[in-house]
Amino acid sequence: MSDVKTFTTADLAAHNSKNSLYLAVGGKVYDCTDFIDEHPGGEEVLIDEAGKDATESFEDVGHSDEAREIMYKMYVGEYQADGSAKKPKSASSTTPKPIPAGESADSGSRTYLVALAVVAGGLLWKFLL
Repeated sequence: MSDVKTFTTADLAAHNSKNSLYLAVGGKVYDCTDFIDEHPGGEEVLIDEAGKDATESFEDVGHSDEAREIMYKMYVGEYQADGSAKKPKSASSTTPKPIPAGESADSGSRTYLVALAVVAGGLLWKFLL
């Protein structure tokens, strides 16, 4: 089994600046330092949650599958609140999953485009016939 770093609340809190920004989401810890300038919601959003469990904020926004794929690349360890010996909650929808072989990261975009094409086709059918 690989060595996975475990972060306590104090460990996580030590990474609360623009120069070292870690977030916990769904029991996983992510190093978002290099992503600050690229975050579509602006750097302030990440800086406000720096060094904290940001699960609720992350879920409230309703991040896309692509956002979860980006997070997967930033994973640095597991989060255990208050240093408890309990294992983090089991994987949930917040846990990024690796992209299966043969699939691309833009599969969510393709689904959106297919849905858009179906709606456009329905509208054309209704108004042209």
